[in-house]
Amino acid sequence: MKKTHLLAVAALTGVAIMPLAQADEYLDNRWYVAPFASFINTGGDRGAQDGWGGGMGVGKIINEHFNVELKGFYQGFDQKPGVKGAEWQLAGATADVQYFFSRNTFAPYTVIGLGGMNTTLGKTENPSFIGEAGVGFTYELHDNFLLRSDVRYRYNNNFNNTFGRNTDEFHDMVVNLGFVVPFGAKPKPTVAKFEMPAPAPVAAPDCSTLDSDNDGVNNCQDQCANTIAGSKVDYQGCPISLELKGVNFKVDSAELTPSAMTILDGVAASLSAYPEKDDIEVHGHTSSEGSYAHNMGLSERRSQSVVDYLQMKGVTNRLIARGYGESQPIADNSTEEGRRMNRRVELIWTGN
Repeated sequence: MKKTHLLAVAALTGVAIMPLAQADEYLDNRWYVAPFASFINTGGDRGAQDGWGGGMGVGKIINEHFNVELKGFYQGFDQKPGVKGAEWQLAGATADVQYFFSRNTFAPYTVIGLGGMNTTLGKTENPSFIGEAGVGFTYELHDNFLLRSDVRYRYNNNFNNTFGRNTDEFHDMVVNLGFVVPFGAKPKPTVAKFEMPAPAPVAAPDCSTLDSDNDGVNNCQDQCANTIAGSKVDYQGCPISLELKGVNFKVDSAELTPSAMTILDGVAASLSAYPEKDDIEVHGHTSSEGSYAHNMGLSERRSQSVVDYLQMKGVTNRLIARGYGESQPIADNSTEEGRRMNRRVELIWTGN
């Protein structure tokens, strides 16, 4: 969080803030060494083959974005095939500035460097100026070990010494691959410390004003918590009965419809989670169409279908199927709406 944001929070809330360190401050400023190997792709102006080399850098992390580094190197390569002459030998050093876009595990950067180089070709030896620019990345494997690679364009001015070529300016590409070893433990950012006022004590809610399971009995009197939604309960909040609304069957059949199975899946889950394991009677009722005997048998088969399905779904209560046919209507059988209401299945808790 920025310092200005912390001050704004303090002004708005009145909270005392004691920043130990800015959360966005980059604290790593360690020294490091960086050995590397090099591949040099020589420019056509040299008339030489590609070559290899290596070196060592010593640097310091300045802040979140910048490193500075002194780097020494040695590189060598032969003349092109068919061209007589000795091996090119380059020994030099540069002062580099690296700019990091981020300091994440994978950290890309750009680099520029200026320095000097001594070139030896046979018996000819000459000091020169070099400038380098390139891009690279580090990959942190450990706080004290990072892989590093970069590719650089190198400009080399030999101050009028052409080494037998048509120019005293050479242009090469250098690819470096190595690792970085920082000295010491990596500093960890310190998050700003907030001194929060002690929270005001909160009074415990009055249980007489709460009804956690919405069964109409307040928590002080409710002896059966988490009653299944829709249940009729006694004065202690314990279930008495539950009409399984929407649990329907195929016409003149005890076969459950798909929608009825979905509803019973939820009922089974609720019964399995409910801690009280009283016996439950499953009552089946029908409307008055058909004979009394037929309706009685149909209601018994339907209540048994519900018992079988709930047991299959893992309900462990003792379930008893009861069929009452058309003997206990709750609505007028002379209307379609009344007959629909009379065709029902209910759960009855026998312990309450």
